[in-house]
Amino acid sequence: MLKTFKKGGVHPAENKLSANAPIVTAEIPKTATIPLGQHIGAPASPIVKKGDQVKVGQVIAQSSGFVSANIHSSVSGTVAKIDDIIDATGFKKPCIIITVEGDEWLEEINRSSDIDKNLNHKSADIINKVKEAGIVGLGGATFPSHIKLSVPPGKTAEVLLINGVECEPYLTADHRLMLEKGEEMIIGTKLLMIALGVSKGAIGIENNKPDAIKHLQEIVKNYEGIEVVPLKVKYPQGGEKQLIKAVINREVPSGTLPIEVGAVVHNVGTAFAVYEAVQKNKPLLERVVTVTGKSVSNPSNFMVRIGTPTTQLIEAAGGLPQDTGKVVSGGPMMGKALSNLGVPITKGSSGVLLFKKDEASRRLIQPCIRCAKCVTVCPMGLEPYLLMNQTEMQNWEEVENNRTMDCIECGSCMYTCPADRPLLDYIRLGKSTVGNIIRSRKQ
Repeated sequence: MLKTFKKGGVHPAENKLSANAPIVTAEIPKTATIPLGQHIGAPASPIVKKGDQVKVGQVIAQSSGFVSANIHSSVSGTVAKIDDIIDATGFKKPCIIITVEGDEWLEEINRSSDIDKNLNHKSADIINKVKEAGIVGLGGATFPSHIKLSVPPGKTAEVLLINGVECEPYLTADHRLMLEKGEEMIIGTKLLMIALGVSKGAIGIENNKPDAIKHLQEIVKNYEGIEVVPLKVKYPQGGEKQLIKAVINREVPSGTLPIEVGAVVHNVGTAFAVYEAVQKNKPLLERVVTVTGKSVSNPSNFMVRIGTPTTQLIEAAGGLPQDTGKVVSGGPMMGKALSNLGVPITKGSSGVLLFKKDEASRRLIQPCIRCAKCVTVCPMGLEPYLLMNQTEMQNWEEVENNRTMDCIECGSCMYTCPADRPLLDYIRLGKSTVGNIIRSRKQ
């Protein structure tokens, strides 16, 4: 029997329209807009100024705190300005804007396609390389990866889990990466294992990707300690806590991190980025992005330089369909609608989804009928209808007491609600408010 997590979950239509589309290298943009905050934590601090010449791979902003990450130039050219630009969140954020001139890379970056299988590295060296390269979680959370690799005193890492689930409907970037860069990703997994000091690694992949499962199972025969674990298709199995429960049957307690049960989770894209950083001296300056939708003429997977405008990718996939009603950054369950198609691709950009008008329109909100479907499907065991009501009433103490901070924002509650209530919208508002209250108490 295939493994999966037990609590909650839904089965939305997959619509993996771009699953058979090989990764194509996107054109270099004429202007790159590179945000300083592409990760959870403090935005990086710029170390370049207007008029400076930069090369591909050059550090242009340094991490400015414990939870932060370096930012590198993905292009070569001249820094046009440092300015506030509206990003995918809809808010103005500081960015470094570079006018592209040619494609000159730092000499120390190894750009050959030869696979480097050398695993003779020390843990501290790998962690330092990951930190220098500005690698963050590429599954969407964008948590700085070097922090996950630095196990806190008193805690012990026992197993590394690699997330190859990609349970979001439509998205296929991780699927294609496993197929096309499988061995590099496996070597990156071994490097992560060395960094953590663990002898056991497991790659969780849902069984709707049989080609990826078979491909990686053949590769891991040559790499001791790594197992490929086929999983039953169930959303949101890509969540850290759900993946841990599915693969090793351990439950992460409320308010704690995976290390509490001896697990560390990284995405397949992160493992590949670690390979490139350690073996090729290449910082995180590009990533795979899916561009798709039912009316998109050429659903695609692109290897994209960070800072490329979203409009450029849409054009490369056939252009904006006339019946487009909404453009979403990410997948349909957890993604967020874009107010501006010129926003840049960032480290956390996994996909660009173009919804048709009839798919994008929200239905009229109806009164809650107390059916408890939202409670049944919540993978965290929360009561979404209650959290929405308490948020509406601004009863922040009860919102906190009812564990709103445990919400992983998967959208299962909203997906299943027969009354079309905007549960996730209100829960996100509640989480943001309660998070600010918690932080103010610690000051």
